[in-house]
Amino acid sequence: MLKRYFNSQQRRKVSTRMKIKKHSVLPRLSVFRSNKYMSAQIIDDKKGVTIAGARDKSAETVGTQIATAAIKAGIKKIVFDRGSYQYHGRVKQLADAARKAGLKF
Repeated sequence: MLKRYFNSQQRRKVSTRMKIKKHSVLPRLSVFRSNKYMSAQIIDDKKGVTIAGARDKSAETVGTQIATAAIKAGIKKIVFDRGSYQYHGRVKQLADAARKAGLKF
């Protein structure tokens, strides 16, 4: 299945998502980072619904915002979907801030 994805970034992203979706029944926290902003959203793949989202320049504020929005929606356990990004730097800061705010993954 991965042979049709020629771009290495696409291949890493698809590989990560396939592993998450295959083994998890929990909603996933999907992360996107650009040069200027960080954004995150909680997606329930069973229902096909985006539950919560946050966007800001700081990874720590995005992590706390997404965690508080998820807890208000009644979600405490999630799966972290880093996409094609390494678990390093701003992506790790976002995850640590979400953990401090009360999410478990």
